[in-house]
Amino acid sequence: MRAYDIIKKKRDGGCLNKEEFQFLIKGYLCEEIPDYQVSAFLMASFLRGLNDEEIILLTDVMLRTGQILDLTEMDDPRIDKHSTGGVGDKISIILAPLVAAAGLSVPMICGRGLGYTGGTLDKLESIPGFRTEMRIADFRNILWETGVAMMGQTEDIAPADKKLYALRDVTATVESIPFIASSIMSKKLAEGLNGLVLDVKVGSGSFMKTMEDAEALAATLTNTGNSFGVRTVAVITDMDEPLGRTVGNSLEIKECINALKGRADGDLLEVTLTLGAWMLYLADWVEKAVDNPRTVVPRITAIDEGALSEKRVELEELIGSGKALESFMEFVERQGGNSEIVANPGLLPGAAHIKPVQAGSGGYIQRVDAGKVGTASMLLGAGRQRLEDRIDHGAGIILNRKSGATVQEGDTIAVLHYNDEREPNLAEAFQLVKEAFEVGAEPPEPKRMIKKVVL
Repeated sequence: MRAYDIIKKKRDGGCLNKEEFQFLIKGYLCEEIPDYQVSAFLMASFLRGLNDEEIILLTDVMLRTGQILDLTEMDDPRIDKHSTGGVGDKISIILAPLVAAAGLSVPMICGRGLGYTGGTLDKLESIPGFRTEMRIADFRNILWETGVAMMGQTEDIAPADKKLYALRDVTATVESIPFIASSIMSKKLAEGLNGLVLDVKVGSGSFMKTMEDAEALAATLTNTGNSFGVRTVAVITDMDEPLGRTVGNSLEIKECINALKGRADGDLLEVTLTLGAWMLYLADWVEKAVDNPRTVVPRITAIDEGALSEKRVELEELIGSGKALESFMEFVERQGGNSEIVANPGLLPGAAHIKPVQAGSGGYIQRVDAGKVGTASMLLGAGRQRLEDRIDHGAGIILNRKSGATVQEGDTIAVLHYNDEREPNLAEAFQLVKEAFEVGAEPPEPKRMIKKVVL
């Protein structure tokens, strides 16, 4: 078998088998196959596509290049949530301790931000002392004790994905649904899950700009997860406007704390409770598999809306009682962070300078463009343009107004937070935020955060 023949087969529209994927991926991982040949494979696959069977085979090969956690000794259902990324998307930090307070185990391998989409690890690392790098044994112990643990991808978890992603990033093959799906699922399936809820973002602040693309990705992800016996559901949510009121790492941690205290904005709360209800719903669905690992849990084909509503109420009660906040504090402490940030958010990194952005005209805010706000936040230092860039945890943007709100000319609509007053990107960031606010004479249609559920 030769890499040349595999590349040629895919270039000509052929379908690859498991042995061919294994030869190529394992050969690349051990440096027997060079970058230029794998680059050719990536581009041939990007242009020709991979069918469902090929995506499952590729995911399986990438998954098995590393360690797969065995968490079957844990009594609680193991349910994770994953987002495809967006601007101001801080939901994992709220949701994981919230559903852990409801009795679930949430093993979560998280990512870093790149471009205008933020990363959960970067946000968590703005908490003084918080550790996101740890041994698998420590991860298991924290999960066992608190019901939730979050860490970054290690060299032992799907190492082929890490190497392939870096190559995709420089060969213009990132925006491929088959590659996005195999990348996400090879890491998630390594967590030893019973169930997975996917938050597929759609809009200007996400990778998927159209519903057509979002539905295609959601279908591919759910089909892949369910094919491995992990009950998987995708919820397509709006990302045309930033989620919540803050964009930037420590600013978003403060908003997470407020949300767990019962003070979340409507859009943030709606997505959090919807995803959380689905996590509890899946936990009930797979509970028999926890009692008997050999039980094949059927794929979900219909939704019990009444049961979902009950789960939502359960989560609201956990927030109202303070148990969700207690779970968050325990999680932060167990991973080395300073839980005093809950009482004193001033312990989080801050910005030395702020710059208000004023409305240029009066009326109703029609939309706040998430892509422009996310890019502005990155320019201020809250995000990275390259993986090796350093993050400024205190930088970011607070949105004073969102769509539907009234505004007068000269009103402060947002505030930029930054640390270097010589920041060369400040003027560009200011202009982007100003342009992001679209104002009109009539109230806009109410925003629908939950677009679709894909089983």
